[in-house]
Amino acid sequence: MTSLITLGLIGFVGFLCQWLSAKVKLPAILFLLLSGILLGPVFSVFDPNSLFGDLLFPYISLSVAVILFEGALTLKRNELKGIASPVRRMVTIGVVINAGLMTFATHYLLGLSWSLSALFGALMVVTGPTVIMPMLKTVRPTPKIADVLRWEGIVIDPIGALIAVLVFEWIAVQNAAAEVSEIFTVFIGTIAVGLVVGLIGGYLLGILLRRHLIPEKLHNFASLAMVCFVFAISDGLMHESGLLAVTVMGMLLANMKDVHIDSILEFKEDLTVIFVSALFIVLAARLNMDAFLALGWGALVLLLFMQFVARPVKVVASFLGSDFSWREKAMIAWVGPRGIVAAAVSSVFALRLSELGVEGADTLVPLAFSIIIGTVVLQSLTSRPLAKALGVAMPATHGALIVGANPFSVAIADALEKQGVQTIICDTNWEDLKLVRSNGLNTYYGNPSSEHANMHLNISPYGYMLGLSNHFEYNVTQANAFRDEFGTLNVFTLAPNQALKRFSKHVSSPLISGRILFSRRLSYRDIRDKMNANCVIKVTELSDEYSHQDWQRDNEDATLLLNLQPNGDIVFNTVDQKIEADSGDKLLYLAAPKHS
Repeated sequence: MTSLITLGLIGFVGFLCQWLSAKVKLPAILFLLLSGILLGPVFSVFDPNSLFGDLLFPYISLSVAVILFEGALTLKRNELKGIASPVRRMVTIGVVINAGLMTFATHYLLGLSWSLSALFGALMVVTGPTVIMPMLKTVRPTPKIADVLRWEGIVIDPIGALIAVLVFEWIAVQNAAAEVSEIFTVFIGTIAVGLVVGLIGGYLLGILLRRHLIPEKLHNFASLAMVCFVFAISDGLMHESGLLAVTVMGMLLANMKDVHIDSILEFKEDLTVIFVSALFIVLAARLNMDAFLALGWGALVLLLFMQFVARPVKVVASFLGSDFSWREKAMIAWVGPRGIVAAAVSSVFALRLSELGVEGADTLVPLAFSIIIGTVVLQSLTSRPLAKALGVAMPATHGALIVGANPFSVAIADALEKQGVQTIICDTNWEDLKLVRSNGLNTYYGNPSSEHANMHLNISPYGYMLGLSNHFEYNVTQANAFRDEFGTLNVFTLAPNQALKRFSKHVSSPLISGRILFSRRLSYRDIRDKMNANCVIKVTELSDEYSHQDWQRDNEDATLLLNLQPNGDIVFNTVDQKIEADSGDKLLYLAAPKHS
């Protein structure tokens, strides 16, 4: 194939892998790696070394730099302070324990030098949100467990990468210098250059953003250009300092006062998906299958050691004195798949160390990939049954994810919470969320279908999506985004703000736009008017003495919203399904002031 067709094929296969990942709720890295192996060493469709030539190493290095920068943008001091102490111990003391155990195991099981074993041990501390979040959606553990695993993945990403970079730089310096004093001098110089260049680059970009000296439409371009420039400058001044520089730059930007990086972070997340998709196909295509198979039983034993020794010891040490039960600890100890940072950074390190003549460096990539594939496959297949056996799996999801913060959404969320139904209100307007927070309700600031939400928003407790914002098109967009997650019958939107006779012109099939709530005559504007007229949401429980027909007789002018059944299922009143309620059901309805 020509180079042009090959590049197009890489992009298309990367998209298919991401799409398949979203469909089956498994980490995309699994499909990307398998695709690369099939395209490369198995069927020899393309050879990355021939395709990219001398640009291969710069391409991989810059891709990893963007991935590390995006991960560093998520590490904020205030968030680290706010998470539970067991999580803080997992990303500090736990990192040291995990890296130490894996270093010893790698050295004695695979025969690698202590330096390479330490590097591999450092690489294996990182889980990462890109592998954790899809798994949590499938496993659906209790929120307590899900929060720990999610926060660990987010925070440990940049921390683990930084430790691995430092260990790598120490090895590289050792092979470039002869005397011990020179080794320390070069190592300290490498660290200093990376820190200084990263801090200067991050500070300059932060000042430009804070003072609005860069047009908003150029924020994303400026950040990408700065990442590439800082990486190149740092690496040019001192070899191997570039990755440290971009990691420090991202951490500084994330913690600078009055610097809003939400748009940059969202862009970087989208860009990272593209880079990751292409990068892992290319990396997997470079795998030497003979080297992969030559790992033998040592790689399998190392995988089992990580799963049954290193991870559990880390969790036990991190959760001493906590209020987590042994079942919860066992679940957390089982789930810890390795992912993007481990594969990407190991590939860059292996290339560079091979150039430096470090013996055994070519073992890093196949060994890292074997652990990644092993942990993802093993844990994906077993975690849900284990969660059920331990009694820490969520039951059928009855919670409601609500799009749009306004008086009506707050009222319905408050009513549902009082009935034991978990809710969360999502909005992109910070000011609108003030009303929600003042009522003590759960909130998410941002687009609930964004890549950021995919990493930070735990949707496992929710089984329904309600589009209650004042923008019909936005509600439809969210309904379409959550159809695969919740099912077509469980996504709902309000009627559009249009005249009744024009209703059919503005409403798509429920398969696309979601089911229309309540009535064709009840748009957001109509509900807003009712709320302004002091209508309230009330709850009535039906019984043998007070039937649904009795309620209808007494509430002719009320708007029936939903039926909460004794088993926790919710039946919403929609234009295509009218509620029929029985004894024991609870009706939630919007009542005029005279009924309150």
